Amino acid sequence: MQFLYSGDYTSAMSLARSVLRWFDTQQSAPVECSNQSHSVDLARVIPFIVLHLSCLAVLWVGVSATAVAVCVLSYLLRMFAITAFYHRYFAHRAFKTSRALQFLFALVGASATQRGPLWWAAHHRRHHKHSDQQGDPHSPRKGLFWSHMGWFLSRAHFATEWKQIPDLARYPELRWLDRFDIVVPVLYATALFGLGSVLDTVAPGLNTSGWQLLVWGYLVSTVVLIHATLTINSLAHRFGRRRYSTRDDSRNNLWLALLTLGEGWHNNHHHFPGAARQGFFWWEIDVSYAVLKAMSWLGLVWDLKPVPQGVRERRQIRVQG
Repeated sequence: MQFLYSGDYTSAMSLARSVLRWFDTQQSAPVECSNQSHSVDLARVIPFIVLHLSCLAVLWVGVSATAVAVCVLSYLLRMFAITAFYHRYFAHRAFKTSRALQFLFALVGASATQRGPLWWAAHHRRHHKHSDQQGDPHSPRKGLFWSHMGWFLSRAHFATEWKQIPDLARYPELRWLDRFDIVVPVLYATALFGLGSVLDTVAPGLNTSGWQLLVWGYLVSTVVLIHATLTINSLAHRFGRRRYSTRDDSRNNLWLALLTLGEGWHNNHHHFPGAARQGFFWWEIDVSYAVLKAMSWLGLVWDLKPVPQGVRERRQIRVQG
């Protein structure tokens, strides 16, 4: 008598691999795009669901001015790491920096719980090669939910596309971050818990605790950060104004630019992806570029690629819609 039917054994092994990928993403092999591969890997996304549900813990830990301040600072620091480094540096090589600072901001970006820098950059490069066309991982033409979050919850886009990032794959420290992408978020959450515990002891007047800073500084801040980042894939291809005639549906949106420290000037970006700045004109607020510019004065980054005047004026749509 068989202990398991072959179908049961296959399902059990598939579940085991999905769980193992929580801790070691190298266990995932690339999946050819098909209708089946675009199904959601439920076992893999359990941590994503738990992350959201855990925010309800605010009802038990309460709130304080300290917790809100840490939440906002945690959001801003990690959003900068995503926009300036994961996006403009790793994905587009829009400026240069030292290997040490490259790794430092890869660590900060990894704490945002948006996977490793290599996975992030590889999928973004694919997006630009096929923006809103066949092969784009997250075009809203496949549906707003798909472009916002369905794409990265699917089996099709779990693995890192190494052929997209040969320039980055040569760094073993970045490969390690990509493989064990859960480590940094866990350490970051633990550090916030430790900070809150210390403050509870040495500065009780701040009215905070380890659990409170864990919930507000990591859980709430991370969920807001993830969805704010994802609006650029979804909402920035649906809502806003088009200055340039690009082959995709990208749009400029002030509110998204404010939310994401400059990423909302998305039509600008798709017109000329190689620039370090996405707010092409002085009135287009681009906080990430302003910080990068300040860092360049200190010699921390250099060779920030500008937007050539001719490129900035080319292919403008005179009547915006």
